[in-house]
Amino acid sequence: MRLLNELMSTLLLTARDVIPIAIILFGFQLGVLKRPINQWRKVLLGFIYVIIGLTFFLVGLQMALFPIGESMANQLTTSEFLHPDGGNEPYIWQDYFWVYVFAAAIGFSTTIAEPSLIAVAIKANQVSGGTIGIQGLRMSVAFGVAIGITLGCFRIVVGDPIHYYIMAGYVVVVIQTFYAPKMIVPLAYDSGGVTTSTVTVPLVAALGLGLATNVEGRNPLIDGFGLIAFASLFPMITVMGYAQIVDYLSKRKTIKE
Repeated sequence: MRLLNELMSTLLLTARDVIPIAIILFGFQLGVLKRPINQWRKVLLGFIYVIIGLTFFLVGLQMALFPIGESMANQLTTSEFLHPDGGNEPYIWQDYFWVYVFAAAIGFSTTIAEPSLIAVAIKANQVSGGTIGIQGLRMSVAFGVAIGITLGCFRIVVGDPIHYYIMAGYVVVVIQTFYAPKMIVPLAYDSGGVTTSTVTVPLVAALGLGLATNVEGRNPLIDGFGLIAFASLFPMITVMGYAQIVDYLSKRKTIKE
């Protein structure tokens, strides 16, 4: 019964969010462009599928991924796990090695599964005529998220101010912008945004809050948030870096020939 109530509640909320999008699209097509909607039955059925699919997806996130992410963060930071020998020495950042490994793994895997990134990669491949590889783009973004979330967890553990990391990261982004292939720069900037979507955000937020709650001296409100900023920043660096490496190897190959 509780599951049914959760499904109905999420269905109504999802419909509330999706219906205005449909109204805007249909309104511009009929009212501004003055053109009929081709195969409107299929389009309408597609919107229904979107609402139902998002409903099950969001309920699944709330019931499975979010609790697992928080539970893993809690278990990886218990004193029994960090000091299995029962020692009372102070914790140091090296003690949280498995937290960093988990953060990198969860960041990489959730980004690879991100529907918005898959859509962007496919479109970029089509527009570039195959120059931008689908898997290459997805892998480079996923590596960026993995690095960013791992560094964000390190920041929570050591308690450093977040703005130092963000400022340093954007300095690297600005410098790369001048040297990366111009074709890839806008796509790299967009790649940072597509990572903060339905799969990545719940798990990353749960990991940050769980870690900040269990690390002594950390405030969940101040230190628990901010991982998503890291997840958005570092894909820009890795995508432009990937493009720079490919461009360098291509030029080197041309010179040898």
